[in-house]
Amino acid sequence: MESERTQSAANSRHRGPNLAALGIVYTLLFLGSLVVTAIMTGTHFPSPCDPQGAAQVFFTENADAVRVAAFLQFGAAIPLGIFAVAAVSRPQFLGINVAGVFISLFGGLVASLFADVSGLSQWVLGQPGIAAQGTVMHALHLLAFATGGPGFVVPFGLLMAGVSVVCWFTKLLPRWLVWSGILLAAIAELASLSLIFTPAGYLLPLARFLGLVWMIATRFKLPRSRNVAQTMRSEQSAA
Repeated sequence: MESERTQSAANSRHRGPNLAALGIVYTLLFLGSLVVTAIMTGTHFPSPCDPQGAAQVFFTENADAVRVAAFLQFGAAIPLGIFAVAAVSRPQFLGINVAGVFISLFGGLVASLFADVSGLSQWVLGQPGIAAQGTVMHALHLLAFATGGPGFVVPFGLLMAGVSVVCWFTKLLPRWLVWSGILLAAIAELASLSLIFTPAGYLLPLARFLGLVWMIATRFKLPRSRNVAQTMRSEQSAA
């Protein structure tokens, strides 16, 4: 009888990667790329809107830092992709099989893919002789920005939106966390305007960095077992 209860408890708990750990690893690798750039160069990664000559000087004089930062950003995309897949499997385990779950999966995988492309584009920028070719360098610089900026943030917003809407209807997350996710998702989608309206680019870091905090907080709060999920639903219904 005791073994049956143990087996039943094990079956009621989701088995998969620790989502909080994946979120933390992704955050550390991404932030590490920014810190490495700041330490090794004494400045920040240039914007493609900066004068082309200044960007050429940066990539020429800081090629090693560019390659190390690119490596870290490329590496960060892997736990993000695993995170997206694992995040989808948990609601399904809890009996939730709606469109929002798959919207989250789509957003997470596309964000991971574009983060990879951005990291690889930066790695190419750090190769000898690339910065000397002004037109080629500028094209790669724009590609790195487009894929790592709106290309990443917009689908990342879909990941937040999908999780938040699903958890709103199923009561799997606190209301404040759900509304935070919806607000950040809206900001992320508006950040797509940066492709045609430069000032909208300020929305990109807002959605990205606050989204990292939201992602980690969500994974600590999202239940792993059916019993905990049922308790959370009951508590929110009573409230």
